[in-house]
Amino acid sequence: MIPLIIILFIIIAILAISYITYRMAFYNPIEGRDNYYDLPQGEQYEPLWPQMTTMIDSMLETKFEEVYITSHDGKQLFGRYFHVSDDAPLEIQFHGYKSTAFRDYCGGSQLAHRLGYNELLIDQRSHGKSEGNTITFGIRERKDCLSWIKYASERFGKDKPIILSGLSMGAATVLMVNDLDLPDNVIGIVADCPFSSPKAIIKKVCKDMGYPPNITFPFIALGAFLFGHFNIYESSAIKAVEHAKVPILLIHGDDDRYVPYYMSCEIHKKRPELIQFHTFPNAGHGICYLEDTERYEKLVKEFINNL
Repeated sequence: MIPLIIILFIIIAILAISYITYRMAFYNPIEGRDNYYDLPQGEQYEPLWPQMTTMIDSMLETKFEEVYITSHDGKQLFGRYFHVSDDAPLEIQFHGYKSTAFRDYCGGSQLAHRLGYNELLIDQRSHGKSEGNTITFGIRERKDCLSWIKYASERFGKDKPIILSGLSMGAATVLMVNDLDLPDNVIGIVADCPFSSPKAIIKKVCKDMGYPPNITFPFIALGAFLFGHFNIYESSAIKAVEHAKVPILLIHGDDDRYVPYYMSCEIHKKRPELIQFHTFPNAGHGICYLEDTERYEKLVKEFINNL
């Protein structure tokens, strides 16, 4: 028989590793969340820094209304409402993992204003001014999305057309919400560079960091359950789109070095009759709009006009 001390040591070691992986993958401290000018690093992004900075400056100078709601699990969530016209549709926008709404939507906000849409720009839970410390890769965020839709419908009317849009984890969030009961006034979804599932992107990042994915991921999943109190297998974009009832515009750069392009290919294959999929050659993660603004705007405008 294995001595009790060895069993206890193994249990403690498993718990310790799971906690460390929880902190690395899911925990987001409050400090630094509002640094809107913390721009992505690397050769794909640095040439775009001046353009991104100018766009962020413009967003901060544009009048908006601060909005707070309460999530399904009691967290205070924060958003910014930009009003264009009483008759315009509303676009609810969700940013990515450990990023900011201003950084990820410096292009998307400009696009919404150019096309004449009202804009509700969200700080995802555990980001910006929204409460929480645990990021759940779309699991709880998709329920937050439903809460924002409910808020918008109550404020602007149940007939107000709503478009959901997201970038990176935000894109996965607005795709994952399809496994919930969407109201009829949600008319379309724009998803830019989503990951196919929390498991898939976490294993990919583990590999990038030099950790063996098949060994590391079980500890991460356990850490999510024990310390984040959520089930990482509960939902995924690739499964949720099977239940989709509204058209989806899917966009991805084929030189995305963070969320692989093939993940959008896999999502598209699930519902090709409902999902329009457009590739941006040589574009990196989350910068398709900046790489080819004219084409991006044309695709989004045509998609929404045809809803």
